[in-house]
Amino acid sequence: MVVNPEVIEEVKEKIKEVKNKGFKKKILITDLTPRDGQQCKLATRVRTEDLLPLCEALDKCGFYAVEVWGGATYDVCLRYLKEDPWERLRRIKEVMPNTKLQMLFRGQNIVGYKPRSDYVVKKFVEKAIENGITVFRVFDSLNDNRNIETAVKAIKEFGGEVHAEISYTRSPIHTYELWMRYAQELAEMEPDWISFKDATGIMQPFECYQIIKGIKEVTGGKIPVLLHNHDMSGMATMNHIMAVLAGVDMLDTVLSPLAFGSSHPATETIIAALEGTPYDTGLDLQKVSEAAEIAKKIKKKYKKYETEYAGVNAKVLIHKIPGGMISNMVAQLMEANALDKIEEALEEVPRVEKDLGYPPLLTPSSQIVGVQAVLNVITGERYKVITKEVRDYVEGKYGRPPGPISKELVEKILGPGKEPDFSKRAADYADPHEWDKAKKELEELFKREPTDEEVLLYILFPMQAKEFFELREKGELHPEPVEAELPEVAETKPGEVPGAAPVEFELTYHGEKFKVRIEGVSVDAESGKPRKYYVRINNRLEEIQLKPFKEAIPQGGGAQTVQSAEEEEGIPKATEPGDVTPPMPGKVVKILVKEGEPVQQGQTVATVEAMKMENEVHAPIDGIVKKIFAKPGDQVNPDQAIMRIVPHKEDKSYQ
Repeated sequence: MVVNPEVIEEVKEKIKEVKNKGFKKKILITDLTPRDGQQCKLATRVRTEDLLPLCEALDKCGFYAVEVWGGATYDVCLRYLKEDPWERLRRIKEVMPNTKLQMLFRGQNIVGYKPRSDYVVKKFVEKAIENGITVFRVFDSLNDNRNIETAVKAIKEFGGEVHAEISYTRSPIHTYELWMRYAQELAEMEPDWISFKDATGIMQPFECYQIIKGIKEVTGGKIPVLLHNHDMSGMATMNHIMAVLAGVDMLDTVLSPLAFGSSHPATETIIAALEGTPYDTGLDLQKVSEAAEIAKKIKKKYKKYETEYAGVNAKVLIHKIPGGMISNMVAQLMEANALDKIEEALEEVPRVEKDLGYPPLLTPSSQIVGVQAVLNVITGERYKVITKEVRDYVEGKYGRPPGPISKELVEKILGPGKEPDFSKRAADYADPHEWDKAKKELEELFKREPTDEEVLLYILFPMQAKEFFELREKGELHPEPVEAELPEVAETKPGEVPGAAPVEFELTYHGEKFKVRIEGVSVDAESGKPRKYYVRINNRLEEIQLKPFKEAIPQGGGAQTVQSAEEEEGIPKATEPGDVTPPMPGKVVKILVKEGEPVQQGQTVATVEAMKMENEVHAPIDGIVKKIFAKPGDQVNPDQAIMRIVPHKEDKSYQ
């Protein structure tokens, strides 16, 4: 987007205007620390018990609202923390009776990664309000505003507050005129607020001024406007000030221990910057600082989840990739033993983004683009393997992309001469019976009628929810450990105990030295299963998983051979031409064929979840499914065989 040169002169005049006696406009603040702050900096891993004291302190500060829920909360609570996200919301509401609770709502996707039926969207809104949410930040990652209409209507119907969002990005098609068109579309829905959201942090200050001022003008000043601006490029604080001068009504911030970089400007910084001006927030910096002290303790406890991608990185202005998205790509490449290809993957992201019509890189479009970019690099051929989500995206099942999709990609997915049809809403492709189906399956699992909240958990994250429910039934809901809970390691000086293993040492690898310290190890895992070790490398705590194949017995006791993990799990290494392997490490979601069933080369025979996206796994040859080694829920790697297919002539039972 090209900034109008007149904007600079307007800003000068605006500053003069502020000097006029009598001018006053209180800027409201929404604090995002309990949700977006910890999601950006600590991978959403903070447990409810640690959030409650923070929320109680934030309730005394006088914020317009505090964001406590939504986004990755649902996923992480189930997948890692083994908590019920609904119970988290209810407990937070108990300690925050004086403040509006806010959640991030992904439009038709709700808090998941694929569009859901209108009925499920309405039901979720109803239950969220019942459990304590007042403010809903509603967005669609493609800015296809058809995908937020149902949610907006439901929020109004059940008495909530609608903050309809426009998602920012930079591309040849994202012009000032397009932003104004989006704003007009939202205004027609009559939301309580319009939010302009830069989830990556690449918007420039004068551009920010022009856009905020424009939104106020095209909506006739009838709808208040807020700015949500991540800080990856380091420009967000400047944007906040420019937005204030442009007429913005509210700013999003995060307490200083979890602020800046992939997060947002610090709450204390913005309060202090506006104090004593006509835009004074009226907030007590002392009370906010007390809450920040609690956030500081949280950061210290969960420091193992901090990554090098959470700080300011000016390269984001080139590749436009949010820090969380980079972290996911790094993790996936590490599991695929291809971390050396990270630069290739980062360079591939903008190309995939262009092929898909320049979607803003936020959930779920960021995962759709990121996973496909990683696959393109790992396989060595662009679109050799195409994720299910990319296929659905091209078929219109996520909505209308901002720009045209690559013709070559369209024909590769839809066939020669075919064109995508974006006339339908994403909800039109969703299963209209998904609620009834989920409820029936849970009735069979529970042997009772499930609550609406349980049904919603199961619809949005079926695999994770089922595992959660089963562990809950067994009384085995144990969250992953944090550093404060690491078992102590008995230590001694080198050479004092024969056979003792080193726990702190210097390691030289490819000429580079690393200081390494073993901080802790998990309790014994099941036979053949990974065991977690907590290792500090150059003063940074990392978690590694180790699968033992042999264990040495000290003091001449020889070595004991243990059964391999693959044999224990029944998932062998891939050795035959017909072995079906996943394109990247992940968890098996579905097995789509049966043993003895004939398949054709290229047929989808399984789906594997990786980076929260479902990847189709195809048959490498024509033949018969001889043996299925993996089942839904199993973790598989690219060198493992999910199943074995043999040519027809080799299958005697088939003959």
